[in-house]
Amino acid sequence: MNILKKTILWMKHNPLFIQRLPVPVVLGVLLYSCASIGRIEGGPIDEDPPVFVESRPAPGQLNYDRNRISITFDEYIKLDQPNEKVVISPPQIQQPEIRTSGKRVIVNLNDTLKPNTTYTIDFGDAIQDNNEGNPLELFTFTFSTGDRLDTMAVSGTVLNASNLEPVKGMLVGLYSNLSDTAFTTMPFERVGRTDSRGRFSIRGVAPGSYRIYALQDADQNVYFSQPMEQIAWNDSLVIPRYEFRMRQDTTWIDSLTIDTIVERQYTHYLPDDILLRCFKEIYFNQRLAKTERLTPQKFSLYFTAPADTLPLLRGLNFDERDAFVIEQTTGRNDTIHYWIKDSLLYQQDTLRAELTYMETDTLGKLVQRIDTVRLQSKVGYKKLMEQKAEADKKKLEELRKEAKKKKKRDAEGNEIEAPEPVLPTEFLPVEVYAPSSMDVYDYISLTFQEPVASIDTSAIHLQLKVDSLWQDIPYDFHRDSLDLKLYNIYADWTPGESYQFAVDSMAIHGLYGLFTDKIQNEFKVKTVEEYGAILFDIAGAPPTAFVELLNEQDAVVRTVPVVDGHADFYYLPPGKYGARLIDDANNNGQWDTGDYETKLQPEKVYYYYQVLELKANFDLQQSWNPTDRPLDQQKPLDLKKQKPDEDKKNRTNNRR
Repeated sequence: MNILKKTILWMKHNPLFIQRLPVPVVLGVLLYSCASIGRIEGGPIDEDPPVFVESRPAPGQLNYDRNRISITFDEYIKLDQPNEKVVISPPQIQQPEIRTSGKRVIVNLNDTLKPNTTYTIDFGDAIQDNNEGNPLELFTFTFSTGDRLDTMAVSGTVLNASNLEPVKGMLVGLYSNLSDTAFTTMPFERVGRTDSRGRFSIRGVAPGSYRIYALQDADQNVYFSQPMEQIAWNDSLVIPRYEFRMRQDTTWIDSLTIDTIVERQYTHYLPDDILLRCFKEIYFNQRLAKTERLTPQKFSLYFTAPADTLPLLRGLNFDERDAFVIEQTTGRNDTIHYWIKDSLLYQQDTLRAELTYMETDTLGKLVQRIDTVRLQSKVGYKKLMEQKAEADKKKLEELRKEAKKKKKRDAEGNEIEAPEPVLPTEFLPVEVYAPSSMDVYDYISLTFQEPVASIDTSAIHLQLKVDSLWQDIPYDFHRDSLDLKLYNIYADWTPGESYQFAVDSMAIHGLYGLFTDKIQNEFKVKTVEEYGAILFDIAGAPPTAFVELLNEQDAVVRTVPVVDGHADFYYLPPGKYGARLIDDANNNGQWDTGDYETKLQPEKVYYYYQVLELKANFDLQQSWNPTDRPLDQQKPLDLKKQKPDEDKKNRTNNRR
């Protein structure tokens, strides 16, 4: 309304001129003034953030003992996600009230103020002007309840330990209490919060020695109390310090001409490169989640965590000895399927059994538990057979109708009676993986819907096409180590050659009586020229390290061990690839998380610093030193899922 006020003020000082104007013109001037409060389309955009004017208390005021803070700016403002972006140190157990009132931000602290303590309110970029949303970046307000203001700061980065992703919105805190139990028993003393780059800064720190931790605070008590919370810590003590540095301030006459360059001294706070690798501990809360029997032939047990051994099952209304084919889908004994072999047994609608297994008690210890379970079929065997008989009857009726439509007559024109239709033979379902364009390193797979009772391997044929003839070649046939319903066929493929895979009918017998139909697939193996290779020469890699080749979505494509400083990937399709090295300290072939109780840090992960674009029939030889750059500068931006927030001012301009 500034334009309107100026217009009215001018009119008061020029009454004679106004009296000579027609009434519509005067009204038009006033209406134009009111309508011109905002930006006229096509005019200049307000790109300036709000400017601090005054506050109560004053910035840096000492001996302030009130819970209300009021900060005034030069224009109307709004707050963007204050509960997420505004961080108060010391952390507040009771949620503070943070709101705007016109041009003011008002903060009401609901906790009792601590004596002789520096309070910092870090607004980040939460404060914005009301019209254009221009943020006031990195605005922090400080006061003290004592006669001293602590001004030191420490900063750094929090990364996900398993994939070096920046972690946004994580609390990072300090303790002057150096005991290991402080993190699990008392709130942080000073806190900061990570931004979209994983960066944090903790301000208002007093001189001294501290331990630093990161926490995904699920229950908002500001210390590590839930086993599922992500955490991180630094093994070394943090000792804040500062040094004086010089910077150059440049004044420009225009966009091309420098007016003056002035060197100014400023205070830089250290350390500013703390790196925290956060992780979630493996939490074993072992219990029986549920039992399930969707079909008469199979029941399943679901546990909440892996176990070292299978549960002990004793039948109460049946003999459990040699009664099942047991399938462990993950190899970890947390999901177990029992396929019932005896038809007299699976025809029973309800099986009762005594189940003995290990369960986590209230103290977090594994103890033996014995339960009685009722395994009732969701659809009884009798009803299932009735449904099948009804379906077969409908199918026969359809076949009879089709036969009547296709009437045949003999030479004299008499109608020939059609034979009674029969249902088609039901075969054991099988999914065959044998792509028409086979990779050199790939293999054939057969996946069944139920366990297999027997296989006649002599009825399985793998042939190479030589000229126009098919010749048998050797192969290896194995059941998968984890999935008992999956079988794989391996062979040494010759690039560019054609092959035929065939299985005679009745060769494979399912657990419940069905046999497979005839199978035949032809395919051709890709040529060497269709592939490329990436060969890494790795400096200083641990002897147990391995490298994971990644696609553009940061998913693992292939894994090889580091041997004599080399990790070589052959027969790669053209495309873009990243790479991740795992320091496999316990040599178990996988990345392992950490454990706070034993002070075990997660295994170290390193990224190759760029995404490689591989072309067909081309080899890339890359030198890689995993420690030649900080971890927060290793993962390529193209592989990161947590992208840095764009500058809000640029986003606003793009929308215009």
